[in-house]
Amino acid sequence: MNEAILDRSPIRNVVIVGGGTAGWMTAAALSMVLKTERCSIRLVESEDIGTVGVGEATIPAIRDFNKKVGLDEREMMHATNATFKLGIEFVNWADVGDAYVHPFGGFGFDINGVAFHHYWLDRRERGDETPIDDYSVAIVAAKLGRFGLPHTDARSVLSKFSYAFHFDAALYARYLRHIAEARGVVRTEGRIVDVVQRSDDGFIESVTLESGQSVEGDLFIDCSGFRALLIEKTLNTEYESWMHWLPCDRAVAIPSENPDFLQPYTRATAHSAGWQWRIPLQHRTGNGHVYSSEFISDDEAQSVAIENLERNPCGDPRLLKFIPGKRKQMWRKNCVAIGLSAGFLEPLESTSIHLIQAAIFKLIERFPDRSFCPETVADFNAQMDLNFDQIRDFIILHYKATNRTDSEFWNYCRTMPVPETLEYKMRCFRECGRAVFSDRELFRERSWVAVYLGQGVIPSTMDLRVNCMPPDKIAAELQQMRELIGLAAKSLPLHTDTLSNYCSAADTTGQ
Repeated sequence: MNEAILDRSPIRNVVIVGGGTAGWMTAAALSMVLKTERCSIRLVESEDIGTVGVGEATIPAIRDFNKKVGLDEREMMHATNATFKLGIEFVNWADVGDAYVHPFGGFGFDINGVAFHHYWLDRRERGDETPIDDYSVAIVAAKLGRFGLPHTDARSVLSKFSYAFHFDAALYARYLRHIAEARGVVRTEGRIVDVVQRSDDGFIESVTLESGQSVEGDLFIDCSGFRALLIEKTLNTEYESWMHWLPCDRAVAIPSENPDFLQPYTRATAHSAGWQWRIPLQHRTGNGHVYSSEFISDDEAQSVAIENLERNPCGDPRLLKFIPGKRKQMWRKNCVAIGLSAGFLEPLESTSIHLIQAAIFKLIERFPDRSFCPETVADFNAQMDLNFDQIRDFIILHYKATNRTDSEFWNYCRTMPVPETLEYKMRCFRECGRAVFSDRELFRERSWVAVYLGQGVIPSTMDLRVNCMPPDKIAAELQQMRELIGLAAKSLPLHTDTLSNYCSAADTTGQ
C-alpha cells in the first residue's frame, strides 16, 4: 500500500547552495552525469559571502576526480597557478628538531611477499643507520627538488610513486565554474534569506533570495561552508565534536612571497600549541598556523605564523574558527551536505578536498529519485561516517605519537585517550610491525608505516619471515635498492623546469 504512493519520478531540479571549492566541484561532477535538459542544476551563491579557501594542498586522489570530470591536467595547473606535490614533510612532530616525509609512494620493494619495512627494521636492529627515506623515490626526488611524471612502465623504478598538486583553491573553483556553466549549470547570484519547507515532512521546497526570487528544487546540496545554512540552520542536524582528540580549533592564514626555488612538497611544522603549513604555489606561498585557542592566544598565534614565514607576507592575516568533527547525518531528507557543512578535519594530511570528492562520488552512485529511499540515505551516511572516522584516526596519530614534553599542548596530546580503533592499530604495530588498515581506507599500509616510523613508533619485533633470508643478502638487496632509487630520482628534471615546460602559471601576480 505504501509502496504505491511513493513518488518514484526522477529528480528534475538540483539546487546547490554555495559556491567555492565544494560547490563548483559538485556542479562540475553532476554536469558530467546528468542531462541538464532533463535535470536542471542551479548553483546559488553570493559574491558578498567569502569562501574559506586559502590555497590548497591535495592528495593523489584529486587526479581521479579531475579525470572523471574531464579536466585537462596541464590546463588546470596553468589556470590555478599549481605546483606538483610528492608528499608532506613533518617537522618537530616526534620531537623538536626531528623531520620525516609522508611520501606519495611506498618504501623499497617487498621481498618474498614480506613488506619492505620489516627488512629495514631488521637492518636497523643490526646497526644500519640508513634512514628509510632513502628507499623512497618520492622522498629522494622531493629533497632534491626534482619532479617528473611517473613512468607508465610498471617495471621502472620511476613508476613507483604518485603525485598531487598545490593550487589556489579560489582559482580552482573559478576554473570548475567555467566548465560547469559550459555544460549547462546555471549560476544565480544572491544571498539566501529564507528556506521554505514542506509542511507535511519537513523536506526543503525552495530557498528565497534577498531579491525576492524563489528557487525551487527536488534535491538540495548544502555547500554553504561553516554556515551550514540548510543542513544545520534549517534541518537542525546535530554536529559531533572531536575537540577532545583534535584540540586545534583555529587557524591564522597568511600568504607570503615565494622563495627562489619551489619545492615539490607540503611542509607541516609543529609549534608549541599547533602547527604551521607551507604550500608553495607558482605565484605565492600559502601559510597558516593551526592552533588550539585553549593553549595560545590569537595574537600570539598570529605572531608565531608571521615570525616563521620564509619570505615577506603579501597579504593580511585571516582568522578562521572551526570545530573539528562531523555532521551526524550528512544526508537528511532531501538535503546532502558536502564540504565544510558536512564536517571539518584540519588540513594536516590535505584531506579536505578528498572528503568533498568522496561525498560527490557517493552521491552520484546513489543518486535518488523523488522518493529519497531511506536505505539509500542511510547507506550514504554510513559510508561518509566511515570515511571521516578513518581519516580522523590517521590525523590523531600525528598528535598522539610524540615524545614532546615542552608545552602543555603536547603534554595533553601525548597523554590523551584515543579512539579504540586507533589504539588497536597502534598496539598492533608496536607489537609486531603490522600496519592495520581496511581495503576501503584512504590511507593504506605505506602511509601508516611512514607516520609510525617517522614519529618513533618502533615495533618490538618484525615479521619472522625476514629470518628466512641471510642477513648479508638482505644488506646487499637493500643497498641495491637504495642505489637504484637514488639514481632514478636524480635523473628527474628540476621541479621548476617541469613547471615551466608543462604548466607555467596563467597569473603570477596573485590577483
